[in-house]
Amino acid sequence: MDFALGLLIFGWVFVLIWVPLVIYSQRKVHPRALFTLFFAELWERFSFYGMRALLILYMTKVLFDQMAQGEADARAYGVYGAYNALLYAAPIAGGWLADRIMGFRHAVITGGILMAAGQFTLAMTAGTDLGETLFFIGLALLTVGNGFFKPNISSFLGTFYEKNDNRKDSAFTIFYMGINIGAFLAPITCGYLGQRIDWSLGFLAAGIGMVLGVIVFWRNMRKFEEKGMPPDPVDYKKPYFAGLSKQVLIIVGALATVPVFSLLINAEGVTNYILVIGGLAIIGYLVYSSLTAEDKEEGQRMIVFLFLFFFHMVFWALFEQAGGSLNILTDRYVNLHGMEASQLQALNPLYIILLAPVFSWIWAKLGKANREPRTPTKFLFGLLQMAIGYFIIVWGIRSVIGTAEQGTLIPIIFLLGMYLFHTTGELSLSPVGLSVVTKLSPAKIVGFVMGTWFLSIAFAHKIAGELGKLIAEPGEGASSADALKAFADVYMMWGVYVVLGAAVLLLLLSPFLKKWMHGVH
Repeated sequence: MDFALGLLIFGWVFVLIWVPLVIYSQRKVHPRALFTLFFAELWERFSFYGMRALLILYMTKVLFDQMAQGEADARAYGVYGAYNALLYAAPIAGGWLADRIMGFRHAVITGGILMAAGQFTLAMTAGTDLGETLFFIGLALLTVGNGFFKPNISSFLGTFYEKNDNRKDSAFTIFYMGINIGAFLAPITCGYLGQRIDWSLGFLAAGIGMVLGVIVFWRNMRKFEEKGMPPDPVDYKKPYFAGLSKQVLIIVGALATVPVFSLLINAEGVTNYILVIGGLAIIGYLVYSSLTAEDKEEGQRMIVFLFLFFFHMVFWALFEQAGGSLNILTDRYVNLHGMEASQLQALNPLYIILLAPVFSWIWAKLGKANREPRTPTKFLFGLLQMAIGYFIIVWGIRSVIGTAEQGTLIPIIFLLGMYLFHTTGELSLSPVGLSVVTKLSPAKIVGFVMGTWFLSIAFAHKIAGELGKLIAEPGEGASSADALKAFADVYMMWGVYVVLGAAVLLLLLSPFLKKWMHGVH
């Protein structure tokens, strides 16, 4: 049997057995809404990661195939970084709108519909002569939709638990496993369809996944009781301007921003300036708010949030090489044993599916014994494991540089080891990060602060794109050894040395951060 097809079949069979087991074991511990949000997020992540597995490969192999390889790589890394940066900056506006006007329910459904439209637009352009314009419109629809969906489904989950509920970290870890089930199925499915059959089928499958996510959420809203409604449901739907309600005006406004985002993704240099200026303004506002807060403890908690924001950004700048330079490295220089490079994107989520229940159990067990590490310590663990993962892949790259011209490929075991440590680092940092944001944030701006949290990932993606450009520098005519050396040098400097430096800084700051959390655990 074709190994790539066998992997696809195995993945679906595994998930169809694993998911019911997890839900059955947790059904009496958590509210039913958790499992609805679990499935909605699962399909949304299927949509996102299906597209992500293909995006950099599609750009370098198809969209920019008229360019020289080094030039096409640099252009693709730039677009990838700009798109993902805007993708994670948009939740700031989406979080604010949900807090003030829309409510979580309407924000999630609106975002899901826009993202499905984006995937179907990409499917129409893939492998056709419709040009780059529709391609960038598709990415823009995904960006705007994500702004509504991403911060608000996470914030919505937090409303079903009290601030210091011991089940909260466990719930977010289970929710995070739902994210990664979608992320596991997406590359092995969309990657196979896109690379083996037709690029358009890969993007189409991702769009269908998003539609399923919207349907799951919409059909199960009765489980939410009165939670997630607009702050003023009557005002939200009554005529507000030119006979149009706020609900309609928000949709019209969202569609009007699509051409703007399309241009910004294409013109990545402009995006850099906007991201830096806008991001610093938002961070400055949060710094000012924390220093002038009437409640001193509330202000110090926000300062902790800002420090965690920085370390979170460092982690994700290196982690997100997975969809960029690591995907290119895998495609060109790793012995894949019959798989497609895009399918290897399933490694990280597969590890999470297997390990998330273990981490959830560990945090719950330690929490009951009052021995669970504080969030800064978990972040420290995450950074250390990120550095170990990059050391492993650098080891693998350097082991074949001397014989690269004879066609020697990197053994896949190095990729397996790297993704294992990246995954355990992610489980130490990311789901508890989502949880602690809802604990540290003042209740009246939790959606906005959650959106700001995703801004750290926006900065990280932009940095990730710039790191990819450094790797692409050898350019046309470079030997395989030169190309591999560029990968190894960038990964060693940034993935090992810079990350370890950030870990040391966090270790020194941890006593202060724990004190300023004022009982938030």
